[in-house]
Amino acid sequence: MTATATLTDRYVDATIRSLPAAAQADVRAELEASIADAVQARVDQGEPREVAERAVLSELGDPGILAAGYADRPLHLIGPRYFLVWWRLLKLLLWIVPACAAVGIAIAKVLEFATIGETIGAIVVVILQVIVNLGFWTTLVFAVLERTVPVPVTAWSVDQLPEVVENRAGLSEMIGSIIFLVLGAAAILWDSLRGFLRPDGEALPLLNPELWPWWITALFVVMAAELILAVAVYRAGRWSVPLATVNTVLALAFGVPALYLLVSGQLVNPEFLHFLATEHAEDLAKANAGAAAQGGIFRVVTVVFAVVTAGIVVWDIIDGWWKTFRARTR
Repeated sequence: MTATATLTDRYVDATIRSLPAAAQADVRAELEASIADAVQARVDQGEPREVAERAVLSELGDPGILAAGYADRPLHLIGPRYFLVWWRLLKLLLWIVPACAAVGIAIAKVLEFATIGETIGAIVVVILQVIVNLGFWTTLVFAVLERTVPVPVTAWSVDQLPEVVENRAGLSEMIGSIIFLVLGAAAILWDSLRGFLRPDGEALPLLNPELWPWWITALFVVMAAELILAVAVYRAGRWSVPLATVNTVLALAFGVPALYLLVSGQLVNPEFLHFLATEHAEDLAKANAGAAAQGGIFRVVTVVFAVVTAGIVVWDIIDGWWKTFRARTR
C-alpha cells in the first residue's frame, strides 16, 4: 500500500486481507464498485468527494466484520442456531453432574477414613472442577458445531409446542412424592420387620427399635402430610405462599428431629453397632485409627450424614419458595 492510497483503497485492502486468496479479487472488484457508486450518489447531492467517501466508509463499518460477512464466518462463540440448545443442556448438566460427583466423593472419602475437613474440602474442589469443565467442554462442542455443521434443514414449527396439561404445576412432583414416600415407608417397615441385615437368620434393624412407636409414627405422619401437600400443589395447579409455608414447616418437622436423633446417637440401633464392633472389629479399628483426629469413624459418618440431611432440608425449603416466586411472577 503506497502513501498516496485513498481511504477506499485502505478500506478494501483491510477487508480482503483475511479472505481466501481465490475470493479476494472478486470481493475487491465488488466492494470498490459499491463504494464508488455510493460516493458518487452523495457527490451528486452536493457533498464534497472527501466528505462523501468518509461517510460511506463509516456506514460500512469495521472492515473485519464486513469480511466475516463475505466469508460467512461467525463472530460469536455460539449463535442463535444453537444457543438455546446449549443453554438448556448446560443447565441440566449443572443440576445433575456436580451433585452426583459430590455424593461420590463424599462416599469415597468416608471409605478412605478421611477427616471432616478433608471430605468437605475435596467435595468443594470437585464441584468447582466439574462446573468449570462442564462449562468449558459443553461450550467448546457447541462452538465447533456453530462453525462446522450447516444450518439445520428442519425449522421450528408450532407442532413442537408442548401441551399445556403437561406443564401443570405439581404433576411430576406429586408422582415423584408418591413413589419416594411409598418406598421410604416400605424401607422403614422392612427394616423393622424383616431386616436388611439378617445375621444368624434373625432381623437386625438398622434403626433403633426404641424409635417405635412415637418417633416412627411421627415420621409417618410427616410423610403423609408431604404426600397431601404434593396432591394439594397439583390440585391448585401452582405453588403459593401458604403451600410454600406448609412445605417449610414439614421440612423442618422432618429435619430437626432427624438431626437431633442422629447427633444424640439415638437413631442407629445399638445392637447393629455392637454387631460391627464384634464381627468387623479389625476393620472398625482401622477406620477409627484413620479418623482419630475427628473423634472416630462414627463421628465422621455422623457429621457427613448430618450435613447431607441439613442440605436436603434447606434445599427443599428454598425449592418451594423459588417455585412460589416463579408462579407469582407469571
